[in-house]
Amino acid sequence: MRVADFHFELPEAQIARHPLAERRASRLLVLDGVSGQLSHRQFADLLEYLRPGDLMVFNNTRVIPARLFGQKASGGKLEILVERVLDSHRVLAHVRSSKSPKPGSFIFIDGGGEAEMLARHDALFELRFTEEVLPLLERVGHMPLPPYIDRPDEDADRERYQTVYARHAGAVAAPTAGLHFDQAMLEAIAEKGVATAFVTLHVGAGTFQPVRVERIEDHHMHHEWLEVGQDVVDAVAACRARDGRVIAVGTTSVRSLESAARDGQLKAFSGDTDIFLYPGRPFHVVDALVTNFHLPESTLLMLVSAFAGYAETMAAYAAAVEGGYRFFSYGDAMFITRNPAPRGPEDPA
Repeated sequence: MRVADFHFELPEAQIARHPLAERRASRLLVLDGVSGQLSHRQFADLLEYLRPGDLMVFNNTRVIPARLFGQKASGGKLEILVERVLDSHRVLAHVRSSKSPKPGSFIFIDGGGEAEMLARHDALFELRFTEEVLPLLERVGHMPLPPYIDRPDEDADRERYQTVYARHAGAVAAPTAGLHFDQAMLEAIAEKGVATAFVTLHVGAGTFQPVRVERIEDHHMHHEWLEVGQDVVDAVAACRARDGRVIAVGTTSVRSLESAARDGQLKAFSGDTDIFLYPGRPFHVVDALVTNFHLPESTLLMLVSAFAGYAETMAAYAAAVEGGYRFFSYGDAMFITRNPAPRGPEDPA
């Protein structure tokens, strides 16, 4: 399969650079996995597509203000994007500067704070801060908006680039499908008899990295840390017993569940995953998916195509472009039920 098969043209004006005033005010494109039929709705209408007995699985990671600005002892300016918090004082980070800092050198953070560069691990730098990392980030860090939101972060992003159920700090990108849910909608979902469960996957900056190979099979996924607890395993089993559907909110929830079920059976799991779901790869757990619109040629678009079928997914994206939907992190959403016989770009129709 070629990466170019997953290209589509998107007008710049359809990239959502700011969130809407209300979380649930987004539009919702519904894709029926059996018929391929599309329906143009509002996000609040998602309730009509849920059934009593269903289970919705959310990713409760919390985005940290992971972007820092500062300078080296020489005075050269630099930018730090924390990729992973290792312990209370150490992180792995991307560092942008004219010359990379050397081991043993110090970085002085704008707003106060210092870090020592300990070692380099491929593209990432291991840094040790002189004070605890998370309080430092909360005090002087900036929200790590994606590269396609080409504006400085604002105070409002601290709340809006975060789900209302965010709990475990560690992500440097939001699980964006969850941004559409407000507390009232979560309560309405519960009142309908739909159960909820929470996984944790700390989304890394690698989610925005382009696929730099021609053939999908040659791509190596970045690693992200996740946890699927026994409570989630039990909730899925109970959902199956009552003939409900497992509905993943976001591709990160899909990757969490399917990582914990790689051998075909869902088990509690905590650790790193590099799972890559593209057409032809199996799904063992997820029956339906709430997701945003993803970048052209991205691994997330490939995941959606594996779930819904390549032709159906690309047709849905073409309809979304034509219909003026808002794309990417602050954009509109899709609700997709699983295609029982998904075809890839190279499969005969």
